Amino acid sequence: MLDPMGEAESSRTGFIAIVGRPNVGKSTLLNALVGEHVSITARRPQTTRSRVLGVLTRGAAPAITQFIFVDTPGLQQRTRTLLQRRMNETVRATLAEVDAVVMVIDARGWKSADDEVLSLLPRERANVVLALNKTDLLPRYDLVLPVLADCARRYPFTALVPVSAEKRGQLDELLDEIALLLPPGQPLFDADAVTDRSVRFLAAEIVREKAFRLLGDEVPYGIAVAIERWQETAQRAQIVAAILVEREAHKPIVIGAGGAKLREIGRLARADIEALLGKRVYLQTWVRVKPRWSDDAGALRALGYE
Repeated sequence: MLDPMGEAESSRTGFIAIVGRPNVGKSTLLNALVGEHVSITARRPQTTRSRVLGVLTRGAAPAITQFIFVDTPGLQQRTRTLLQRRMNETVRATLAEVDAVVMVIDARGWKSADDEVLSLLPRERANVVLALNKTDLLPRYDLVLPVLADCARRYPFTALVPVSAEKRGQLDELLDEIALLLPPGQPLFDADAVTDRSVRFLAAEIVREKAFRLLGDEVPYGIAVAIERWQETAQRAQIVAAILVEREAHKPIVIGAGGAKLREIGRLARADIEALLGKRVYLQTWVRVKPRWSDDAGALRALGYE
């Protein structure tokens, strides 16, 4: 019989915050680390709005390491809405609660916006790893060396690891460095768990991701998705999702000529939701105007942005 105390001492479990300025690839990195699509991504900043946990379990009893990653929103320089203020509060609160921090920057160089994230990190804590992401975009890999030297002068990082979330480059090295910072303890999630979020929340986020990707800059960030009906059997799921916009003028943009944009959003989202659920999905999407939802505490709560 295994000694419970001995097993706890050889196992490690901890929470790790993933922080960085908008659009450095935090959500892409989280998805790559856990091996599942648990946080939405898009080629525009400020996509992540709420705290999402991604779970990765390595090893087997009695030596298990469970990484509980906390994907945080990018730090907002403008806080004109309640949503934006809550996004910044989420970042600050997360940093105070976790066992380790992964700060993500672009491997092509430090930016002034990175300084704002750096200012949130306590200088006295030796639990911050720097991930220099997007090394695949460098014309030559050795160009990361001066960036590494520059970053090392800015903060006493425990480790600096160049990675490519997109190409899954050096992720094992990053995990090895993080594991050294995690405290002894038993796993908090089942070995096959990848997130704490419900499938309904993930489905709504998938629809929002497709809208962001297809609409580009046509519609501002005043888009949210609410699941209005969910009926599921062992073979199929029927889902009705409302895409919320804040202005009447945004509605025809999301719908597109002859409904083309809305149909494409639904088609792409349905494929990902089917992969998530492992079954056939009938997805109906429509557009509803909800003025100033991003400044409405009740609406934020209902949408899961707490």
